[in-house]
Amino acid sequence: MIEVGDRAPDFSLPDHAGQLVSLSDFTGRRLLIVFFPLAFSPVCNDQLTAYKKIQEDLDEAGVTMVGISVDSAFAHKAFRDQLNVETALLADFEPKGEVAKAYGAYLDDWGHSNRSLVLIDGDGVVEWVHVSETPVVIPPPSLILESI
Repeated sequence: MIEVGDRAPDFSLPDHAGQLVSLSDFTGRRLLIVFFPLAFSPVCNDQLTAYKKIQEDLDEAGVTMVGISVDSAFAHKAFRDQLNVETALLADFEPKGEVAKAYGAYLDDWGHSNRSLVLIDGDGVVEWVHVSETPVVIPPPSLILESI
């Protein structure tokens, strides 16, 4: 997994609306990347719904949150609509898991990323990292709030 102090690998991925989003879009702002395994799985539903409750705290701390999974942009749009969340979801779809691999969050044996959190400062340097023990363990929102 990427480590604190490392330069965050650049990326350009389509969001839920098909618009390309790049790490450089967040220059000068803090970014929290939430790597999650798969849209529409019960645990991922719970995770993004729980994180919705801390959105105001993230905004106050100047942190933008994005989710990244191996699902397509089309799946992410439907997933956002179902959960009624505003978090941008980025499709690490093709080549599958390329960004998750660059950050060390991809699980080859599972074919998707682990539940991992990466906080990046406005200069593109990793401030904080959390990796769940397994894909079924949700990092609690309180853990994010302690890190910001």
